[in-house]
Amino acid sequence: MRRSGSLTSLREGNRKRVIDALRERGQASRAELARITDLSRSTISTIVGDLVEAGLVSERDGQAADGEPGAGRPPVLVSLNDSAGVALGIDFGHRHLRVAVSDLSHTVLAETWRELNVDHSAAHGLDAAADFVDQVLDEAGVERSRVIGVGMGLPAPIERSSGTVQNNSILPGWVGVDAAAEASRRLRMPVEVENDANLGALAELVWGAAVGRSEVVYLKVATGIGGGLLSKGKLQHGINGTAGEIGHTVLMADGPVCRCGNRGCLETLASTSAIAELLSASRREPVSTRRLLELCAAGDAAAQRLIADAGRALGVAVANLCNLVNPECVIIGGDLSAAGDILLEPIRDVVARIAIPSAAASLEVVPGVLGERAEMLGALALVLHESDRFYASQLEAEAA
Repeated sequence: MRRSGSLTSLREGNRKRVIDALRERGQASRAELARITDLSRSTISTIVGDLVEAGLVSERDGQAADGEPGAGRPPVLVSLNDSAGVALGIDFGHRHLRVAVSDLSHTVLAETWRELNVDHSAAHGLDAAADFVDQVLDEAGVERSRVIGVGMGLPAPIERSSGTVQNNSILPGWVGVDAAAEASRRLRMPVEVENDANLGALAELVWGAAVGRSEVVYLKVATGIGGGLLSKGKLQHGINGTAGEIGHTVLMADGPVCRCGNRGCLETLASTSAIAELLSASRREPVSTRRLLELCAAGDAAAQRLIADAGRALGVAVANLCNLVNPECVIIGGDLSAAGDILLEPIRDVVARIAIPSAAASLEVVPGVLGERAEMLGALALVLHESDRFYASQLEAEAA
């Protein structure tokens, strides 16, 4: 009896490893699954056969190795069955709301977007999100019963023990709100809430510049500055959920007052709002983030100088972070990443100059590749990559 129970537990554990690998990657060949899971090919073949028979996964012919038809036998790709469910992603930004639905092979089926007033209340934002959820599900032709989970991002640190939005949010109407509970109640679905920079890190890991990496820092440089930390491919939150709040690293003790109450935080020197404010004073006219980036692209000397100065400030913070956590890659996302090398080169220069040489030598500073959709895709990845509800739902469906 003890041996039988142990074998059953081993089979379930192996099957979960295969399902988790498919959940994270979207699709893979049997050979890739063996490599990812460290299981033998014969074990993979048995598990995949059982999952196909149970209707949980499907197989289809892939593309030849070099992408050309007839250039070699294409691999057979395994993916989670479309009927197994869908994920929903909700991204609240400083001035926007995005909602999307994807299948379990990581294909976005429908998405929508709208602007929101920066001072919107949590209730107003969640009502809009609920309407958008209905809209994308209708557009994708998906029943609500097929949703296995909802990921939701907010530009704020989330208190891990209570689930509430902490005080240094740039969305004042959300402070103190248990966002997951309120969203779950409105949507009548399980909702997990994460800081937006953490979601950007997850998205780049699954779809973007961090694919194949495990020790990664993602910086979202926009109205605020946030960071997402990945170690061994997993998000790091710290004890209360504030890990990665690099925007409130103090760089100038007598600098401008930050919204957090300190002086000289990185956010007061390198955020888009801080740069646009300086450029507005220089030009004696209001300058938005969009206008700032347009002027930079057009070669405006003042805009380029201010963005380069921001890059140098970011470089100091990144160098200190590299000395502490020694990542292999720092990904720069958010609105300001559109400035390209005008921002990135000063970051690289400062890191090379002041970081511990061994940490700097092994580091790449690269732009994010997912643009303004990064956090929305990260909200989907929160369900597909991080949530254990998926596997439970599969077992329940099979038992039924």
